[in-house]
Amino acid sequence: MQDWKQTRKDINTRLVELNGLSPETMKGMAALGAAGSKTNHLDAKTRELISLAVAVTTRCDGCIAFHAAEAKKLGVTSEEVAEALSVAINMNAGAALVYSTHVLDAFDKS
Repeated sequence: MQDWKQTRKDINTRLVELNGLSPETMKGMAALGAAGSKTNHLDAKTRELISLAVAVTTRCDGCIAFHAAEAKKLGVTSEEVAEALSVAINMNAGAALVYSTHVLDAFDKS
């Protein structure tokens, strides 16, 4: 397993560099992140649990590193994380199943 604190540090270092190269992109990303937290429909813990589940489905180690740390700060429990991950696992398997029908359809029509 990797050192998640070091992963966050390494990514932050490179993000500072990217900000110098493409500041408008970084401003846009910051605005996108801020917009999601201002809806007042989901609390911060729920957003972090969703973020962790999405991080798994997109296989983003950086997302895992940052959102796991934030979830822990917010008091998310291991049990809550496990439940969110169970949903991600189910969705990945379900998505693979559904998309398998696309392959069969494409194969039949080729």
